[in-house]
Amino acid sequence: MKLMPFALSLFLAAAGFALPAHAVGSLADVTVIDRQSGATLPVYRHRGEYWVAGQYGAKYAVLVRNRLGERVLAVTAVDGVNVLSGETAAWDQTGYVFSPWQQYQVTGWRKSSSEVAAFEFSVSGESYAGRTGRPGNVGVIGVALFRERLPEPVLPLPEYSRRDESRDSFRDLSREESVLPRARSAPAPATPLAENSTGLAERRSAEAPLREQSQRGSASADSLAKAAPSFAPRPAPQLGTAHGQRETSVVSHTSFARLQAQPNEVIRIRYDSRENLIAAGVIREPAALWPVPNPFPQSANTSYVPDPPVRRY
Repeated sequence: MKLMPFALSLFLAAAGFALPAHAVGSLADVTVIDRQSGATLPVYRHRGEYWVAGQYGAKYAVLVRNRLGERVLAVTAVDGVNVLSGETAAWDQTGYVFSPWQQYQVTGWRKSSSEVAAFEFSVSGESYAGRTGRPGNVGVIGVALFRERLPEPVLPLPEYSRRDESRDSFRDLSREESVLPRARSAPAPATPLAENSTGLAERRSAEAPLREQSQRGSASADSLAKAAPSFAPRPAPQLGTAHGQRETSVVSHTSFARLQAQPNEVIRIRYDSRENLIAAGVIREPAALWPVPNPFPQSANTSYVPDPPVRRY
C-alpha cells in the first residue's frame, strides 16, 4: 500500500526556483524541519555523511520536494523503520508518491489514512525503534527514491491477427495499489498523470546494487552496509525518534509502477544532539577569543617626559 500527502502538498515551478537551504538529494530535495519554529535544520557534512542536530522533545518533519517533472516514489524510513508500515525498512516496501514538483512534510508514523503519531526527538531508549526491539539503527533518516515506469503505447493489431480478448486478457502484475497524498495539479501542462493525486506505491522485489548514484546526497548499497565511524563516548544520551501524539494527516491511495527494482537514489541524513555532534567533531564551534598577553608590557611606553596631571582647581 502506498500513500500520498493530502492538501499540505505544494507544487512549484522548476524554472527560477532556488534550492532550499540545507537540502540533500538530486531527484528530490530532502530537509528536516523544526515544527515549532518552522526553521530548516542546518545540514553538516562530516566524513562523507550528512548530519542535523536535533533537540530533545522537539517535533520535527521530513520535507521531501520532487525536483522532476514526473512522479516519484519515496520509500521513507526513520531509525531503520518504515514510517508507513512500521516494518524494519527495506527498499521494496510502501512509500509516498509525489506528483511533479510536489513537496510534502512527512510529520510522523502513519497510523491510518487520516492520522499519524508525530516524530519527536527523544533519548534512544524511548524511540519507537528502541521500544520495539530494533535499536541498532537509531539516529538516521532514509529516503529511497524510485522513478516511474510509464506504460508503453499499445498499437492496434491487424484484423486478421486479433484474438478473442475475453480469452487472452491478462492482469498487469507490475502495477500495485498504493496510497498517495492528494495535491493540486502541477504548474506544468496538465496530463493524466500530473492530474492524479500523489501517493504511496509498493512493489516487492529482490535487492541488488544501485544502478545509479546521485551526485549529491546519495548512498550505494555497499556504503549503506558499512558500519558508522567510531566516535568518542557521547557526552549526552543519543537521540532517537519517539512515537509522539496522534495528529490528523490525510492521504489517499494510488498505483505506481517502478522503473527498476533498485532505487534511483538513496538519501541518508543522520542526526543526534548538538552536544554530541560537537563532541564527535561534526559541528566545529569557533575558538574562544581570549585576551592576547604581551611579553613586553612596558615596551610601548615613551622615554620622554610625560605631561603633568591635570589640575582640578
